[in-house]
Amino acid sequence: MRSALIVRGGAEFHDPVGTTDSFLPFLKEQGFEVTVAEDLAVYDDRDLLAATDLVVNCWTAGGDELTPERAGNLDEAVRAGTGLAGWHGGIVAAFTERRYQWLTGAWFVCHPSNFVRHTLTVLPEHADHPITAGIDRVELDTERYWLLADPLNDVLATITFPVEDGEPWQEPVTHPAVWTRQWGAGRIFVSTVGHHLPDLDVPQIRTLTERGLVWAARR
Repeated sequence: MRSALIVRGGAEFHDPVGTTDSFLPFLKEQGFEVTVAEDLAVYDDRDLLAATDLVVNCWTAGGDELTPERAGNLDEAVRAGTGLAGWHGGIVAAFTERRYQWLTGAWFVCHPSNFVRHTLTVLPEHADHPITAGIDRVELDTERYWLLADPLNDVLATITFPVEDGEPWQEPVTHPAVWTRQWGAGRIFVSTVGHHLPDLDVPQIRTLTERGLVWAARR
């Protein structure tokens, strides 16, 4: 069996327990033995991280902070082949530690206007990617993440902020919403969709997130 480690906690408004629990049956069906940690001290265990095939981080800023040493341990494990995956604030608004931000490839800045109807669009060149195959556009009513993003990311899907009354940008702005990245021998999957369980229960979002978890896991 492959192993998955779910690390969850922080701000409760992102429902770290409910959202991660919703993926447990799928992970087990895919042959993962799953360990759940609700304390960042798990990132002190370099041997555990090295032996883990997939880490799912679902910890939005709040409470404990990731220390430089713990960020370094996670980075070291991913470089050696451990996969890393997550969604929304649980992965890109998780920690201020810069090595962690470098690892994930982006940092959350804001979500203008909070919940807004918008469209997630899969880039045509990734229409056949194993994560997004068969998914073209997804209509959403949730937060839109404005990000600072790494050009190393392989962006699979985007969202666009149109010009809006009262907002400072003067032309439409497109931001990455789903991406992957290779980090040493490890793979990373990030989706910015998933504020709470209803977002993750949108069928196309559930599908691409499940696929992303499997894609990121160690081969």
